[in-house]
Amino acid sequence: MDGEKVIRLHVNRKDFEEIYFSGNQTSLFFSPTTRGKTITTAVVGLILLILFFFKDDLSKEKFGILYFVSFLFLLCTVYLSLSINKVSRWKKEVNKYLKSLEDSKIYEIRFNNEIFNVNLNHQEELSKWEDFKDFDVNNEFISLEGKFNYMFPKKSMSKADYDSLKQTIKKNIKE
Repeated sequence: MDGEKVIRLHVNRKDFEEIYFSGNQTSLFFSPTTRGKTITTAVVGLILLILFFFKDDLSKEKFGILYFVSFLFLLCTVYLSLSINKVSRWKKEVNKYLKSLEDSKIYEIRFNNEIFNVNLNHQEELSKWEDFKDFDVNNEFISLEGKFNYMFPKKSMSKADYDSLKQTIKKNIKE
């Protein structure tokens, strides 16, 4: 491709939400980020509860187990709360971004063999292809990770534009 290709994206918030919020991404306790920590905290909490029921049967030498499991439970809840905070902040940022997309007048991608430019309401982000470290192309969306991170739903552009962008990405970004 010698010339510059321009793709105008048709913004529909639902198209972006389907991808960003797929699965349990927005669940505070069972998102991919927090699921393991939630289960671990619940198991340690259950063990602690059982130990409390049988604390009268513990000898003085084994009473330290109760303190140790209490400490583990506290540690698990701290890590879980940090992960919940991370998911909450991510969700807030995504909603802010989606709101900016809803209000956009211009959302277009310009690219050639050297550069990749995204224009959102005259705020342009210019990258070289080598600035991107990773990409994901599937039947639902294209995502790019690097200096800037992008996700473009297939539904927001024509099939020809999607295929053109997909081929250009595969050609210009080294995995």
